[in-house]
Amino acid sequence: MPRTQTTCPACHQPVIVEIQQLFDLTQEPQAKQKLLSNAVNAMHCPACGYQGMVAVPVVYHDPEKEMLLTFFPPNLNAPLNEQEKQIGPLINRVMTALPQEKRKAYLLQPQSMFTYQTLIEKILEADGITKEMLEEQKKRIKLLEKLLTSPKEGRLQIIKEEEKLFDIGFFTVFSRIVQSTVAQGDESSKKELLELQQLLFENTQVGKDLYGQAKETESALKALREAGKEGLTREKLLDLIITTKSDIGLSTVVSYARSGMDYAFFQLLSEKIDHTTDKAEKENFTGLREKLLTMTDEIDKRVKEEFENSKTLLESILKAENIEEEVMKNIESVSDFFVQNLESELSLARKKGDLERINKLEQVMVVIEKVSSPSDGVKLLEAMLVSKTEEEIDTLLTENKDRITEEFQALLNNVIAQTENQPSQKEVSDKLRSIFRKVLRFTMKANMEKKD
Repeated sequence: MPRTQTTCPACHQPVIVEIQQLFDLTQEPQAKQKLLSNAVNAMHCPACGYQGMVAVPVVYHDPEKEMLLTFFPPNLNAPLNEQEKQIGPLINRVMTALPQEKRKAYLLQPQSMFTYQTLIEKILEADGITKEMLEEQKKRIKLLEKLLTSPKEGRLQIIKEEEKLFDIGFFTVFSRIVQSTVAQGDESSKKELLELQQLLFENTQVGKDLYGQAKETESALKALREAGKEGLTREKLLDLIITTKSDIGLSTVVSYARSGMDYAFFQLLSEKIDHTTDKAEKENFTGLREKLLTMTDEIDKRVKEEFENSKTLLESILKAENIEEEVMKNIESVSDFFVQNLESELSLARKKGDLERINKLEQVMVVIEKVSSPSDGVKLLEAMLVSKTEEEIDTLLTENKDRITEEFQALLNNVIAQTENQPSQKEVSDKLRSIFRKVLRFTMKANMEKKD
């Protein structure tokens, strides 16, 4: 993906940004998700933390919905003929990528979107997400902004007045904002958001429900870890399940310990039912068995479906002219099931001596291994984490100055966010924050030297 250097509008430091102008689902199935999630054309200044979108012309193509959209940022102040010069080649690339029989009339009449927001709304509308739904989303965001900018003593009154807006959708938006803030290492904003979150958990019905569910899940996982400290046996698993009272807790245990719930496990439960003389207790155990059978059956169905999907994906990749390119197009769909199926098919092909299939399967394996191997940034961060002194980290920064990129800082932020709320990872979290401060000082110094 093309990368370009631009200037941060807040602190005027140079920033490297990944630019993508063509979002064509014919050539890139993940293009829509990248556009909607602001995964590209988004500026994040490592020096001051500024975030915003870079103004570039965009073309979006969805062949299934026969949709070709264009957007030219008004603030570029380009005359119409210049806009056509920049948009035209992108549309030509869309046409060229399509077989002759799939080139339809809609391609000759691209729809021009006057604002970036209109472009996003048009795409979402085609997926069944109406303007009314988007308006509801905006209301939730405005409500959150109102809460954050109001004095703390007045927040409870706002919560009571706007009780209907505090639904699952609101808490989903809120959760994403919290995660983003944690990832950026903004301690002040993080504290403010977590305080507000706790207030909402305690004073809204949906908040109380979500908090209760989270606690039940956490409790179930803690009990499962305790039971497995010296090895999780079927007997221990059965005892844990019997003492788990809520459906949420039960569902959590089953999802994590499905492999232990085999025929022998259910035989243990059946024997317990047979030896129970108390009628009420016997009914409870029988009901529990039926519930467990339903839960495990649902998990097995999902696993089977995912495995079949992975087989279908593998076969479609093997039929492609450029296997490496096809793997990269579908890399987000490469799961553990896909890798298991790939290994199984490779083993089978070797037994049959099918050289052509072996070659294709090995090409897929090489691409996956290449993508999954630790990047230079990961290796550098690991080296910093095992360093014993501050001087060693300083040396690593100096020796690897070309690797201290925006991507490295994003990686560092993500790792910090993952360890942030884990008490067992406090030492690692503290070390990561120390590294973050050093990296920030290092990049700011480097930027100032460039400017001089």
